[in-house]
Amino acid sequence: MLNKVIRYFLENKLVTVLLLITAVAWGIATSPFNWETGFLPQDPVPVDAIPDIGENQQIVFTEWMGRSPQDIEDQISYPLTTYLLGIPGVKSIRSSSIFGFSSIFVIFSDDVEFYWSRSRILEKLSSLPSGLLPEGVQPALGPDATALGQVYWYTIEGRDKDGNPTGGWDLHEIRTVQDFYVKYGLNATEGVSEVASIGGFVQEYQIDVNPDALKAYNIPLHQVMQAVQKSNRDVGAKTIEINQAEYLVRGLGYIKKVEDIEKAVVAVQENVPIRIQDIGVVSLGPATRRGALDKDGAEVVGGVVVARYGANPLQVINNVKDKIKEISPGLPKKVLTNGIESQLTIVPFYDRSGLIHETLGTLEEAISLQILIVILVVIVMVLNLRASFLISSLLPIAVLMVFIAMRYFHVDANIVALSGIAIAIGTMVDLGIILSENIIKHVDEAPPGQKLITTIYNGASEVSSAILTAVSTTIVSFIPVFTMQAAEGKLFGPLAFTKTFALIAALIVSLFFMPTLAHWFFGAKIKSENFRKWLNIALIPIGIAVLIAGQTWGGLILLAFGLVGIAKIFGKKHMGIHADIPETDNGTTSRNLTVQQRLQSVALWVLHHAEVIIVLIGVVWLLARYWLPLGPAKSLVMNVLFVALIITIILGFFLILEYFYKPILRWCLNHKVTFLLIPSFLILFGAVTWMGFSNIFGFVAKGFDGLGMNVRTTKVWSGLTHTFPAIGKEFMPSLNEGSFLLMPTSMPHSGFEYNRKVLGQLDMLLTNIPEVELTVGKLGRAESALDPAPISMYENVINYRPEYMLNEKGHRMRFKVDKNDRFILSNGDTLTNTEALHSGVTLAELIPDEKGNYYRNWRREIKSPDDIWDEIVKVAKIPGVTSAPKLQPIETRLVMLQTGMRAPMGIKVYGPDLPTIEAFGMQLEEILKEVPSVKAEAVFADRIVGKPYLHLNIKRDEISRYG
Repeated sequence: MLNKVIRYFLENKLVTVLLLITAVAWGIATSPFNWETGFLPQDPVPVDAIPDIGENQQIVFTEWMGRSPQDIEDQISYPLTTYLLGIPGVKSIRSSSIFGFSSIFVIFSDDVEFYWSRSRILEKLSSLPSGLLPEGVQPALGPDATALGQVYWYTIEGRDKDGNPTGGWDLHEIRTVQDFYVKYGLNATEGVSEVASIGGFVQEYQIDVNPDALKAYNIPLHQVMQAVQKSNRDVGAKTIEINQAEYLVRGLGYIKKVEDIEKAVVAVQENVPIRIQDIGVVSLGPATRRGALDKDGAEVVGGVVVARYGANPLQVINNVKDKIKEISPGLPKKVLTNGIESQLTIVPFYDRSGLIHETLGTLEEAISLQILIVILVVIVMVLNLRASFLISSLLPIAVLMVFIAMRYFHVDANIVALSGIAIAIGTMVDLGIILSENIIKHVDEAPPGQKLITTIYNGASEVSSAILTAVSTTIVSFIPVFTMQAAEGKLFGPLAFTKTFALIAALIVSLFFMPTLAHWFFGAKIKSENFRKWLNIALIPIGIAVLIAGQTWGGLILLAFGLVGIAKIFGKKHMGIHADIPETDNGTTSRNLTVQQRLQSVALWVLHHAEVIIVLIGVVWLLARYWLPLGPAKSLVMNVLFVALIITIILGFFLILEYFYKPILRWCLNHKVTFLLIPSFLILFGAVTWMGFSNIFGFVAKGFDGLGMNVRTTKVWSGLTHTFPAIGKEFMPSLNEGSFLLMPTSMPHSGFEYNRKVLGQLDMLLTNIPEVELTVGKLGRAESALDPAPISMYENVINYRPEYMLNEKGHRMRFKVDKNDRFILSNGDTLTNTEALHSGVTLAELIPDEKGNYYRNWRREIKSPDDIWDEIVKVAKIPGVTSAPKLQPIETRLVMLQTGMRAPMGIKVYGPDLPTIEAFGMQLEEILKEVPSVKAEAVFADRIVGKPYLHLNIKRDEISRYG
């Protein structure tokens, strides 16, 4: 059956071509790399930086302003938690009671559908028994999103027409614009679940009541509250008909200004109305704040956009940016006292699309480099240019087919999923090599007169079952990965899917498309010597034209092909040169050749494989240009030489192994015991490296303990233990997100103003680090159920510059330099990289140039993001503020979802009472700081210091006398 399908596609090339074109076009349309073609519709795979491995969680948020955490716990969190336990599919429920609000996290099993769980919770909340919660308290379901949905943070600032900050706006003005214009506009964007405000002042009417006046008029405080409530209402009546026209009757009583409240009547005594203005002062003022936002030391107003569960984060961010462009012209503007017109502008400070583009750019580059490396290996090992191109054509076609499967099997494109494609490339190439090698073998051994299509069919059908078996075995081996549950399944499931898609796509391409391509590749020959001559001659001016156009690589390749083609034709016609190694009379290569004959043989061999050598050199150059293994600081020539050296060593080793394989195999078979010592040593060495010397040979130490000898203290044992401590374990390696999230805390009883002051100091210190581009700090919580943070918790988003200047796609950019490698600025000045850093040169001042140098954003002593974090730790030491572990925005959300703490590792301490627990925690902190592999600044034991209370204890016997 399989061979019949192969024959059908081989004999019906039109069907094969149509299917191939459809697969390529469809793959480009669904590609996550956003390739713009101009004529194909775009339906890309949903894209994010990393998979969301959080729990299947819903949040029930209840606000009860002014109430203590203990009241919240007793009257809201506990009753609601016990009431929600009966929902089907619930794994666990945990709650958090903080001043003014309660957050209840309902964790469902992973097999429960997200929106089904929301509907079950809403059913329970809509049927709350009367008296379960205090009067006027209404719980609400949190947004349909996860903590990883916070994809876009922004501030609103006054800017001039050139985009420069101007100031001149009060925080309450900006907050009003955020709450009543920006928030509503962004909320209407497709894919957005919630827009939460943070910072500034919420304006409200405030009444400062005079207690002496209340006492004089004998008016209780609750009567004042009732008077204000009753004075702020519209009343609707029926209709009245006048002159055969119907009029609607309305009583207008809504408060519109301070004077309306001042004139509200509280009581009437002796026919004299007592108004609010008689017993207090009415004014506009800020509401009590539980959160603030600071940017580089100045308080600002901002918001966070939360993407809906299941939405494409990159598409959501693009939709938000489009909406911002739409609403920005309508934002308020005013002329400041200095004559500058200032308009409120939405300025992002955390935009995940940059990280997504960098991640996709890295993976796109990695896959491209892998394809180039495959071409190199195939060219060297096969020494057949046509076969090399045939095998290499399999990879891009199969990868595009993977994108189609990802789109319609709902597998998001992230760093883990796309890594599955990279991992599968080796196996994908194997399929093409097996098929093409067998076809080449059949072509070489085919009897005279046999049609090429029959030869190719025989070669493909002979190995088709073997290829199918090999792929099936690999796919079946991934079944355990598909069965993983919880966070492990969410993390590694996409990788298993994409690798399986890649193998199936490679199987389809190799068995059904490649035979047709092989028929064209091996059957296409230019029989006319005259046409071949003029084609080679034409390649020379074309190559020169391409060189003049600035395409060095393409021009040199075309020029070299033209010259080699002419050399071959000239040699055959005028010198009788043939690309065959001289043979002796008996048909074998002679070992007694003269030096001249040997040189001639080498020259003929080089000429015969000249095209292969040209392509090999071109691919090495291209690989070095994009890979840059020595770094962009080194010249391209040095990188090319290094890549050539590495390839020579690796492929040379394999060629030598192939050449001497028979004698090596013969020696191994004749000396079995000696040979088996090598793999035995490697297994032991690998086990010791993996598990650690003390774990593998611990039984030896125990044996000596029985003899009364302690070998653990000897120099040899101690040295081996420290040399082989075992490989560390990590559930998920951290991704370089391009920003840090510093999360220190102050003492729990610290006040709002103190925390705001410290936050500003911290932001200013962090911004002064040269590699830091921007610092925005948050204390407390945004107005979202996803952010239940106290005011003693800070979150400082630290955006540091990439090592080299990048474009919007996340690729490094080159800029124009002079002969001394000094960057030429748009104003004509020339600066070295170090001088440009000190001068604060921006992207707009540099001149892009494909032949130029990369611009490095970091100082010489900064080698990695770890060095930047060390700089952050140095400046972030403020008295009264705790240290914080090294975390990044997305990494932090994942850690907090998994552990419930703001650190990837923690120790829970249990004890009889809080003082004992705190004392032991302090001792444990000091011990952990001494552990060699633990950073001392990242160890911190929670101080169990509650907020101070002012308790008003009522004396019931005495208060009863006052009624």
